[in-house]
Amino acid sequence: MTLQEVVAAIRPADPAARKQAEIQWSNVGKPLGSLGLLEDMVVRMAGMFGTADFSIANKAVVPFCADNGVVAEGVTQSGQEVTAVVAGNMARRTSSVCRMAKVAGAQVYPVDIGMAYAVDHPGIAQKCVRRGGTGNFVKELAMTRAEAEQAVLTGVEIARELHGQGVNLLAMGEMGIGNTTTSAAVLTVLLGSTPREMTGRGAGLSDEGLKRKVKAIETALALHQPDPEDAIDILSKVGGFDLAGLCGLALGAALCRIPVLLDGLISCAAALLAVKLCPAAGDYLLASHLSAEPAGWPVLNALGVKPLVQAGMRLGEGTGAVAVMPMLDMAMVVYHGDTFDDLQIEAYTPQSEDF
Repeated sequence: MTLQEVVAAIRPADPAARKQAEIQWSNVGKPLGSLGLLEDMVVRMAGMFGTADFSIANKAVVPFCADNGVVAEGVTQSGQEVTAVVAGNMARRTSSVCRMAKVAGAQVYPVDIGMAYAVDHPGIAQKCVRRGGTGNFVKELAMTRAEAEQAVLTGVEIARELHGQGVNLLAMGEMGIGNTTTSAAVLTVLLGSTPREMTGRGAGLSDEGLKRKVKAIETALALHQPDPEDAIDILSKVGGFDLAGLCGLALGAALCRIPVLLDGLISCAAALLAVKLCPAAGDYLLASHLSAEPAGWPVLNALGVKPLVQAGMRLGEGTGAVAVMPMLDMAMVVYHGDTFDDLQIEAYTPQSEDF
């Protein structure tokens, strides 16, 4: 499928299924709305699946691994070799997200979509768009428009492939030194903000490092003038291959009518690009947590989603998304649990507009 065909094929979530899920919650033998946002997420997932009777038993987290040429500007604490090291750990299932995913009952599907150094291991999908990573966007385009589209379609196809294998809940992950810089650049454009407002310390920059990071983004945006109404233009000029892959994963999840869990800032920036390409894709997004980066709240507000937890997490890899999977499983157990009739007690009735 072409990108245009993917976008055209995505349909909004089903409001009738959402309503049916709300009715089912109202019959569960507990106080109305007492699981809060967990109930809202189950209702939203019903709309995604198009039925109130669904399962999220088969889960997968997809970390896209890529490098960013802007690291040459001194915007990170570590070098590009770290991307390959962590990606290798993912391939061997020893990284942080892999250890957490094992507890959550999720498979990990790491993808090399544009790393500087290849990882030769069967545990990582070889989908590299450009070996070496993106260009240094302070001096040149991050990637060509054709490369940006290729990377987005790679994410779409991975979502379709995993769905074809029975996966019914996807989670976004990433690994790429320098990708908080690309994300801040993308969000500056999409949110009409400034680099100073959107840029944080990432993995732990000094004050001087933060100044270099802001300056790099300011210089790139002045040089390339990305079009805020054209997601592919933004990606190609100041984005990253990991962001493009994640954008495609969000579109692919929407195409397959399954939910996708956002992780932190990078995945949220990618999701906002997906929504720019196809507003209906926003119906399939679930927010796991609030990023510790300054742009955390603004991007979630722009997406119209609420984070399930606020834990100050900033590890990446998809760890925040995986961390909330057991909470969703617990919500589903209650959702399919005993009704007031089963318990032979009188049902609660709404006592205020809050319910």
